[in-house]
This record gives sequence, structure tokens and C-alpha cells, in this order.
Amino acid sequence: LATGPRQNNSIFYEIRTYDIKPSKAKEFVEMVNKYFHLRTAHSELVGFWSAELGAMNKFVHVWKYDNFAHRTAVRHALANDKDWQGKFISPALHLIEKQHNEVAYLVPWCQLGKPPKEGGVYEWVTFQMKPGGPALWGEAFQGAINAHINTGYTKLIGVFHTEYGLLNTVHVIWWNESPDHRAAGRHTAHEDARVVAAVRDSVRFLESQQNVLLIPLQCSPLK
Repeated sequence: LATGPRQNNSIFYEIRTYDIKPSKAKEFVEMVNKYFHLRTAHSELVGFWSAELGAMNKFVHVWKYDNFAHRTAVRHALANDKDWQGKFISPALHLIEKQHNEVAYLVPWCQLGKPPKEGGVYEWVTFQMKPGGPALWGEAFQGAINAHINTGYTKLIGVFHTEYGLLNTVHVIWWNESPDHRAAGRHTAHEDARVVAAVRDSVRFLESQQNVLLIPLQCSPLK
């Protein structure tokens, strides 16, 4: 059921979420900052964030792969990288309570963006859409996203829909200068008739949604 247009190449993104034991979050960040260069030597990291609001002790990182064969080769190389296994994986295992991953594609009308400057915050919004995929809800969803972009208060980083994981899930990443800047922008957007109309059209296909405010880690290319 999750069919519809998508990008014209085989590039996909793996979204990995780790729940860290509350008493170990600081230690986990220190390990990431110290050793994560061993991991990024193998494949491209898009971003790595810690949750600030909407979740606690949760970390999200996104990896880009050319295709599934590329991911298989990278995972094989990591399993045989003694430095990575010994310095990070083995010590990190006792810090992690839960892991989750998804494979997602960028929607066909979106390119991966970058913030205009460093130092802001990221909002990760997850929408669970009705079964049918972008062929069903893509046009209305795009209209709602564009309506928010046109207000000018926020910067779109990417829109992804799942291929593996819970299907018909869409993840949208926004960048804002600060939580207060986002709050003011959202207030203005809610009074914009164009935004209201676009959202009303898209929610016909919506099952649920949730969001998390994220702070980039030191190793994150998106800062």
C-alpha cells in the first residue's frame, strides 16, 4: 500500500534511534564525541541529535547510503573494525536501553537542506498517515509543508517517508534559530489563512503526529 512516486535513484536514509539509560546519557555523549570519527570513516552521517523536549535520554542519528548493497558493505566493515568495536560498541552496549531503526526515502519533491547558520535547534515531527503512501496523501502533505515554508519563520531540512519500519510514516525535520523563535513563528502561522487551509486539506489523511525538539551533537554535520 505504501506506493507512489519517490526519488529517481537508489539513495536512502537509515534513521536510528537510541534510548539511553538516564544515568548514562552524559557518558554516552562523551563517548560519541571521542570515538564517533571511527564510525563516520565508513559512511556518511547526515545528523546526530539529542532530544531536549518531547522525549528524554533519546538520541537520533541519520545515515545516507547509495543503495542496500552499500549498507551491507558498510555494516560488514564495521563488524570487522576492531577499533570501532573495542572503543565504542562494546563499552556503549551497557548504556543503551533500546534501539530502533527505519529506512526512509526523501519524498520526490524535497532535497536535503542545510540550516542558514550554526547554533539553532531542530524540530523532528513524525506524521502517521493513512495507508496508501504518497500516491494518496503526497500532494496535500506537500501543500501543508509549503504553506509553512512560505511563512518564512522556519527552514525545512528534509521530508522522509518510510520504506522499512512503520509504513506511511513521514518524518519532517525543521530548523529554527531558537525554541522561542519557533514558538513565535508557529503562533503567526496559526493565524495565516493559507496555512490553515493547507493543514485542513492534509489532515484528512492524518492518523497521528508527534514532535521532538533536538539539539545537535558535536559530531553532527547538521549543526
